[in-house]
Amino acid sequence: MEFGEKIQKLRNQNKWTQEQLAEKLYVSRTAVSKWESGKGYPNIASLKDIAKLFGKTIDELLSNEEIIDIAKNENTTNMKRTNNLIYGLLDIISVLFIFLPLYAKKTEDFIYSVSLIGTNDISNIIKISYIIILSFLSLIGIAELIIQFVDNKKIQRILNVISLITETFAILFFAISRQTYLTAIIFIILIIKIIIVVKNISNKNDII
Repeated sequence: MEFGEKIQKLRNQNKWTQEQLAEKLYVSRTAVSKWESGKGYPNIASLKDIAKLFGKTIDELLSNEEIIDIAKNENTTNMKRTNNLIYGLLDIISVLFIFLPLYAKKTEDFIYSVSLIGTNDISNIIKISYIIILSFLSLIGIAELIIQFVDNKKIQRILNVISLITETFAILFFAISRQTYLTAIIFIILIIKIIIVVKNISNKNDII
């Protein structure tokens, strides 16, 4: 008997609905439905709660192959969460580029590196554009971190795409306005984010 069938049988023996079981395990009804239909497995923490709730051992609920699958899925999920955390933090630190000495300030004999606020070689319109772009990236990063707690993969993907598009536009804009240091840093961050996206897609394919 598969794990999903065992859960469904134990639930029916206790005369619980999927909603009632979900409430006892602090998960969504959709999660319970997915487990029972064989479309997914609970994480390690939920699995322990299930075993305790029904008075069973994990070995009684799962075959060796199923235990290995859950461990792999758990590891992949943790890796994706870590990657998404790094991704969000890379966006959040964009606001720091407003204050770091990455912009040129020319004098008669020297060129100094100063913050965006401290430079006088950029027009106010360009300065405001920089601030808007970098602040927007930072806000996207905050949203990316918040959405991880909601665990909405669709919104997470949308935010990631918006982030990549905005960062690509920022690189072009900074390059055109001849901000060499800032362009190089943002470009490196973009490459790191692309690597993260590729790894997440690869992990997803591994599960499939």
